[in-house]
Amino acid sequence: MDALKGTSNYPVIKIRGQEIVKIEEPVVEEIPLTIYLNDKELVTMLAAAGEENYLVIGFLATEGIIQTVDDIKTLAIDTGKGVIHVTTTSGQIAAEKMFLKRYLTACCGKGRSAFYFVNDILTAKTVATDLTITPGEAMHYSKLLEAASETFRLTGGVHGGALAAAGELICWSQDIGRHNVFDKLYGRCLLEGISTRDKVLVFSGRVSSEILLKVSKMNISVLIARSAPTTLALDMAEELGVTVIGFARGEHLNIYSHPERVRGI
Repeated sequence: MDALKGTSNYPVIKIRGQEIVKIEEPVVEEIPLTIYLNDKELVTMLAAAGEENYLVIGFLATEGIIQTVDDIKTLAIDTGKGVIHVTTTSGQIAAEKMFLKRYLTACCGKGRSAFYFVNDILTAKTVATDLTITPGEAMHYSKLLEAASETFRLTGGVHGGALAAAGELICWSQDIGRHNVFDKLYGRCLLEGISTRDKVLVFSGRVSSEILLKVSKMNISVLIARSAPTTLALDMAEELGVTVIGFARGEHLNIYSHPERVRGI
């Protein structure tokens, strides 16, 4: 079997009952990428190979370090060495200085006090759109995402996500990290001028608070997930105006927040 792009074949011994088989199977590639921002080391990310430009742009945007791609002066990616060098037009900014600093107030699950990174307080925003969706459309998008996820079917090692509208997937991405999927999608939207306001986002994995914040920063009002949400994610969804649909598999789904966007219920 030929390996898909972003995977490599590895030997594996399969045991099925009394049967033992030695074969090669594709395994998803995981690579470290260290981002240097304005000549200072910012963060090392672990990601699936591919779409590194989308990943870094989306990451910097959701952290509030850039607002548009025009804020980037230079972007140099060396996947062989695992380094990405970025310079911004404005030099060091407040969001860069505050990156990963903890916001240590009481986390009661309601209000901005539930946000545990300073940059989340600065960049998370309430989503207000008139977009609506039917349960049937949500199920349809979930099925389209499943059909597109060939790497997951072969390796079981990636998450997948897509922006969808008008009955089809507009763009989609995959990665070993759930948050990386959202950064890659957002980076592509910023680079290619794709509006997120009139799209829904369909996702293969669990909806944590981290994921919910990414969605709000992308100005997306409807998130469809094939798995479960967490309590903090739903508390944030209520405050930030995001409709969360979970367990969207086959002909089933759960609506957890802002059901006014789901028609026919």
